[in-house]
Amino acid sequence: MPMLIAIACAGFVAQLVDGSLGMGYGVTSTSLLLTIGLTPALASASVHLAEIGTSGISGFSHWRLGNVNGRVLLLMGIPGGIGAFLGAVVLSNLTLDAARPMVSLVLLALGGAILFRFLHGRRVAAQIAEATALADRGIAPAAKPERRARSWMLVPLGLVGGFMDASGGGGWGPVTTSTMLAASRMRPRTIIGTVSGSEFIVSIAASTGFLFALGSAGIDPAIVAMLLLSGAVAAPLSAFLVSRFDDRSLGTAVGALIIFLNVDRVLPLFGLDPAIGFAIRLGVGVAAFVVVGGLVLRARARRAAAGSAASAA
Repeated sequence: MPMLIAIACAGFVAQLVDGSLGMGYGVTSTSLLLTIGLTPALASASVHLAEIGTSGISGFSHWRLGNVNGRVLLLMGIPGGIGAFLGAVVLSNLTLDAARPMVSLVLLALGGAILFRFLHGRRVAAQIAEATALADRGIAPAAKPERRARSWMLVPLGLVGGFMDASGGGGWGPVTTSTMLAASRMRPRTIIGTVSGSEFIVSIAASTGFLFALGSAGIDPAIVAMLLLSGAVAAPLSAFLVSRFDDRSLGTAVGALIIFLNVDRVLPLFGLDPAIGFAIRLGVGVAAFVVVGGLVLRARARRAAAGSAASAA
């Protein structure tokens, strides 16, 4: 029972993250499940089985709203499914001593990618400020044509993203969304909707790979059920979280949390003494507290200034 409660807490936190940022469910939940003692294969298999339901609902909702590019979904989702199946089989056949640090290394890299994405928001902020200034002067900003993602890029992106997602317990969203936002001029809502829809294919393929390699006896339905139930409870609360904190603060905090949870488990890969893990975690925690605290204060100052300007007008 205490283990199931801990798993429910992990699913709750992961769904809060995903509902607030639009990514990070797999990376966050797998990091937390490894921390409470689950094996890498069981953690990743449980997360992907739970994601079949959540990604299917999310993808269908985006499709109904016209946020899905069917061509891009298939070009990225089918290779992603192949990569996810292979990643699940590879992870299932690794020994526990080999799998735990390797999975933590993948999660550590994904945590760094999330950190980079949300700390590197100055360019987006500058574009928004420029558009606002033009609107204030009655000038409509020039519309940029929506450029289709290059076909040759989608296949390897899907393969790599799917393999990392299954072998690392998560990462489809951080890998594919970040890459497409940087390399394509598709509308952000189309990218997010297409990635959400293709994640349904990846989740089914990864789950099939785990069932093929582990068998149904290797997966605990109670774990999957707790992840689903706790996620359903957390989903409505994520809207409140979004209203209280800006996405840069939340994204930076999530990236730092993932690094904090996984940094000590990768030390043996580099021949370092695991005993120094506490000192590294302490340094990550202090740095994250300072950076996230500064972002929160700046965001509140901007909202206060905007409120004052609106009152004066």
